[in-house]
Amino acid sequence: MGKSQKKKAMRRHNPMRVPDSHLPKGLAAASESSKKSENILPIIQKMSSTDSAERKWACVAVSNIIQNDSSTRRLLQGKNVVGELITRLTDSEEEVVLEAMGALRNLCIDGGYDICAEMYNKNILAPVKTFVSKISQVLSQYLDNPKDASENAKKLMYEFAENVITVLWCLSETSNKALNAINEINLIPFLMSFLASRERLPIVPVMAAAQCLYVLTDDNDLGISALKSDANYIACLLSITKDMPTNLNGKQKEPNDYRTTTLQVLASGILRNISPLPPAITGSIIDIDKEIILPLLQPVISSVSLPDIAATVQQLVDSIASEPPSVEKLSIKHAPKSDHKSTQELELDQLEGKLRSIQLALEILTGVCATLPDPSMDIHEDGKDENDDDDMEEEASKDDSVEAEMDVEMNGNQESLTNSEQPSILPRLVPSLLNLIYPTSLSFPPLAAPSHHPPTTSALSAIHISAMECLNNIFLSLAASQTSTVKASQEDGQKVWNDLWVVLGAVDVESGLGQEKRQELWAIAVGVLWGVGIVYKGSLVTTEEQIRIIMQMCLSTSDERLQVKCIGTLECLAQHPESINVNKIVTDYLVSLLPTSTVPAPIGAEPLIQAVSALIDIYSDETLPYDINFRQGGILQKLISSVDGVRRVIRGIDKRKEGSRALRRRGDEVRENLVAFIQYRRSLRL
Repeated sequence: MGKSQKKKAMRRHNPMRVPDSHLPKGLAAASESSKKSENILPIIQKMSSTDSAERKWACVAVSNIIQNDSSTRRLLQGKNVVGELITRLTDSEEEVVLEAMGALRNLCIDGGYDICAEMYNKNILAPVKTFVSKISQVLSQYLDNPKDASENAKKLMYEFAENVITVLWCLSETSNKALNAINEINLIPFLMSFLASRERLPIVPVMAAAQCLYVLTDDNDLGISALKSDANYIACLLSITKDMPTNLNGKQKEPNDYRTTTLQVLASGILRNISPLPPAITGSIIDIDKEIILPLLQPVISSVSLPDIAATVQQLVDSIASEPPSVEKLSIKHAPKSDHKSTQELELDQLEGKLRSIQLALEILTGVCATLPDPSMDIHEDGKDENDDDDMEEEASKDDSVEAEMDVEMNGNQESLTNSEQPSILPRLVPSLLNLIYPTSLSFPPLAAPSHHPPTTSALSAIHISAMECLNNIFLSLAASQTSTVKASQEDGQKVWNDLWVVLGAVDVESGLGQEKRQELWAIAVGVLWGVGIVYKGSLVTTEEQIRIIMQMCLSTSDERLQVKCIGTLECLAQHPESINVNKIVTDYLVSLLPTSTVPAPIGAEPLIQAVSALIDIYSDETLPYDINFRQGGILQKLISSVDGVRRVIRGIDKRKEGSRALRRRGDEVRENLVAFIQYRRSLRL
């Protein structure tokens, strides 16, 4: 039986913001492209100076010169800046420790997974573990006796806490090995203490704690169990999503401050990560998706104009460029503060934070849309389908979205919904999502060139991709439901189809270093095209150029899953009754993928099975106008010639590979359908 797309593993929120894949590898290349290479050696030398002022200056300097500068950061890495900074975490001077932690935090954010892995391998967790307990003690003292410490002391402690938590957050996303080590620290009570005291604390460390909690409860059983073990934790999260305070740390909340919105979004994401809630918990009967996620996040993704933000960022970047900061100002006598930023830089941070909040909301919604609606339980009354127990175990262990998509495409009309309200919820998200997939001038870097502002480019491209993933899941879910309401809105379907192609035309198909996000967006977009094609099958009018682009993508990729999506999309487009020429182009292409008794198939087993199934589906009704292509093209004879070759391909499926048994079963079913289809078409004698 068919089933809706299973919940895909959501990408963990990625704080690593500055992509540098377009830069040449190696220290020599980094040295050539960095404008600050002469500053590297003095920084490293002063890092181990006997003068604490010099050591502090060196830590601050690292934070300043790596900002949005991948080349300089890599030069510092080559000089073991990570190891030097970790050594400074046990410095005898507290100020040096504070600045070293801040520099490591900034390296985590700007440097990506490799630098986080280096930190883990150099045992950063050893000193950081001790910081967690110290922060807990000091935080309790400040909360119990707020007048016992100066505002400056509190400020330093809160900044230090934010730095420590952010490093733990970044490390948690680096590898399972790092995540397991962080699990052993038992961070959940520590992090929840920040959320529980959010009204008396600055929002920055509170938000960092929420970010870390979101990661630690994302498909992490130990984190989930720890959070679900205390009813107060869940009550705290629910209160954040439903009743944010109007007062934070004694200051009136700014209505446009992205941080308060992000905190709510994170709380909703954490609740979804740990759902279902324990039965004994107040609020456990709440439908997290319907009552919290959708009402909270839909306004978030509708609240922004990406072109306006891109234009503002460009103006700010131009303003900063007109007065470039001088690296020579980095002197011990005039040591800058590690958080010193201009007004323009602070505004850029605010805009980036708003974009990241939207990205996070989209990632959560993607998971929601992957599971709504879910008709997969509508099988036999005893809860079992026709497969044996071993087959059921394999199906349960699989997380193969393409197979699920194929099942939707083949069997979506046979299913009934378990929740009739969900199909009406999903389409309401589509207009907002379409607005978020349109690229701006800063969304993707030029070919082999850096972006004018890498953090904004990274955030915008992530939003486009997340919005496209969300659309992908929406249309696959709608394909499974096939409600009359959706089918009746054929004009809406054509508009979505046309809008998608406008977006893809603007994204272009540039390839090469630094253009990976463009390619990723295209790959996801093909899944959206397939979903739209399934929902509005028979009513979509396409162009020959669009058809040929999809065919070219199928030919140029070695990714069999992407090939399946391309073939599935072509299958749907070929079934528009009046588009006889489009049907012929698709048919000729699909036939070219078939094996013969002497020529093997040019594609793998999975896309071949999809191609055979597509031809059967396209020509299952001989009364349609485009059936003339089947008769005049001699398609029946070509299908007959392919039977033995198709059987050999199916028998050759490697049973040792994951998902191979399910693919073999589907292959056998399609082969049987092919034989039956040939017999049927023969009997028509057309």
